[in-house]
Amino acid sequence: MDRLHEIEVFVAVADAGSLAKAGERLRLSPPAVTRAVSALEDRLGARVFNRTTRSLTITDVGQRFLESARRVLTDLDTAAKEAVGEAAMPHGHLTITASVTFGRSALAPVVCGFLDLHRRVTASVLLLDRVVNLVEEGIDVAVRIGHLPDSNLIARRVGAVHRLLVASPDYLAGRGAPASPADLRRHSVISFTALMPNREWRFLNGGKPGSVSLHPTLEINDAVAAIQAAEMGHGITIALSYMVSNQIRAGTLAPVLDSFALPPHPVHLVYPHARLVAPNTRAFIDFAAPRLKTVLDQLAWKSAQDATPASSPDGSGNES
Repeated sequence: MDRLHEIEVFVAVADAGSLAKAGERLRLSPPAVTRAVSALEDRLGARVFNRTTRSLTITDVGQRFLESARRVLTDLDTAAKEAVGEAAMPHGHLTITASVTFGRSALAPVVCGFLDLHRRVTASVLLLDRVVNLVEEGIDVAVRIGHLPDSNLIARRVGAVHRLLVASPDYLAGRGAPASPADLRRHSVISFTALMPNREWRFLNGGKPGSVSLHPTLEINDAVAAIQAAEMGHGITIALSYMVSNQIRAGTLAPVLDSFALPPHPVHLVYPHARLVAPNTRAFIDFAAPRLKTVLDQLAWKSAQDATPASSPDGSGNES
């Protein structure tokens, strides 16, 4: 039992990157976590972490031991569940995160449908306009928009979205449509700050990247408010395609400088290392992936530069 406890603590520390954070997750005091790690190192005859007062890094020995440790814990958990017939039955609590606007428009209905199907599962949906650390914040699944950095997370692609500029037809009739990125400097610009960092719009011109610095007349940190301001004729704003596709189809907004749009940004469901995926998480991924793809297909907007569908089938594995 002591050996199993040491392995559990070791994996928690490796995932959290901190003795203190691992203790919080396991509800153990910092001295108890330290004792378990030290005991494991004594058994192995080697250090698994290099520890200082300010940092903790896993050693080569620890890295080699980590995958075996994960496998031991996973196999033990699976054996216990199989003994009571629960291995394949989704149950327990699921925590999912996405950006605020995407969560409202696309994710929330999918989560509700999943809960209707799996009555033994409960869920928390955290809508946050920031990229969260799944392990540190106890998140099971996240929706990420944009190209993913290398990490130990597993990713499943569900589609793609574009960044595009939009304005109301009345605004464009009164001020004229800009013909080039430089023309934006003579227009009223409503900046959604999450998509226009440093007051800069990035674009492609003949396949070459470029950017233009702007002086927005209005800056808003909420996508819905920025889009509403544009619909009311106050200027040109930036949005992701799923945010404004319905307005474009309804004619309350029109794309601006569409031929200069950047290539589409992929959308992924991401979740921690596959060996630690619980049945409810795996079930949600399998349920949500095709449904989110359908939603993104319905909300797709193909830019003038993009010759491929906005959501291509891709099972490989935030922006707003």
